[in-house]
Amino acid sequence: MKPRLTLITLAVDDLERALHFYRDGLGLATEGIIGTEFEYGAVAFFDLQPGLKLAVWPRTSLARDTGIAVGKPSSTEFSLAHNVTNKQEVDAVMEEARRAGARIVKPGGDTFWGGYAGYFADPDGHLWEIAWNPQLEVAE
Repeated sequence: MKPRLTLITLAVDDLERALHFYRDGLGLATEGIIGTEFEYGAVAFFDLQPGLKLAVWPRTSLARDTGIAVGKPSSTEFSLAHNVTNKQEVDAVMEEARRAGARIVKPGGDTFWGGYAGYFADPDGHLWEIAWNPQLEVAE
């Protein structure tokens, strides 16, 4: 397996709500919900960086496709990280997410590793870390 990701799929309880959060609240580019002509096919894709997309797909659709029963979601299973260029940008993105309907889990603050970061949970509880790492150059 080559070390590359092309798609991150988040299971959601309400596809319209997730679309609104990521498109209207966070400003991610999307064609909107597609695949409605297929039973269990409705999904929304969002452009991230070149070669990488985010998908939001109903939890029941992902469960059906995998053959795994729907389980209780847990925010501590994993987190997604978005690195920015400075501390002020961390706070700005956190505020943007809050206005979009995110729950602030941990406000931006200095970290033990010398950076500055905070966490928010999207409407389905998926954790996003917004971080500034002085050792990491962020490509714009």
